[in-house]
Amino acid sequence: MSAENSGTLSLKEHIRELRNRLLRALLVLLLVFAALYPFANRLFLWLSAPLRAALPEGSSMIAIHVASPFVIPMKVALVAAFFVVAPYLLYQAWAFVAPGLYRHERRWSWPLLACSVVLFYLGAAFAGFLVLPLVFSFLLGATPAGVLPMTDISAFLDFVLMMLPVFAVAFQVPVFTFVLVRSGITSTEFLAGQRSYVIVGAFAVGMVLTPPDIISQTLLALPVWLLYEVGLLAARCIPVEPVEPVEAV
Repeated sequence: MSAENSGTLSLKEHIRELRNRLLRALLVLLLVFAALYPFANRLFLWLSAPLRAALPEGSSMIAIHVASPFVIPMKVALVAAFFVVAPYLLYQAWAFVAPGLYRHERRWSWPLLACSVVLFYLGAAFAGFLVLPLVFSFLLGATPAGVLPMTDISAFLDFVLMMLPVFAVAFQVPVFTFVLVRSGITSTEFLAGQRSYVIVGAFAVGMVLTPPDIISQTLLALPVWLLYEVGLLAARCIPVEPVEPVEAV
């Protein structure tokens, strides 16, 4: 906490402010969900288009559980609402912690918040428009002869909801790298020396968090490495500012 803000709010006031911000975020999420719910079936058709395009002729998606045709489109609408209000949710988180930051830290909060939102959407779009179509084509193309693939809509949604957040979070690497250097926790020279470990770690993470195919693993690892380099470049271009001294009381 900075000297100018430390102690200005009691613990009860902090809890009240956190509760109010959570309630606002939840209310906005529910309102957007209510607006998107009438389009739930269309959203599911749009989301499942890459898989349906990769299915062989005569095959289709299926619903194993009785409630799936109702529940799955509703889940899709809820996830879509979350992606729509993600910037507002991030803003509420930032507004809660901002009073406890130094002045120079607050100055960089807005650019970092904006970059984080953009990278979040870029990661999800990269997964949705490039990775998933390639993965579906590869996996369904490997179907043994005599087997007609018919994917359950619930399993499909679980698969997509695993992939989209993984890539959305992975694309935050430049922000994490920049913050580590700017906060003085480490240096660009040290991080540059760990490049080989980062590359190996990126592929290891890809093996754990993505399906067991080389396409999705590579398409996760390569952007993580490149974005790591982007974060290093940004940290090198902008010098670290000294921390404001705290005056004795």
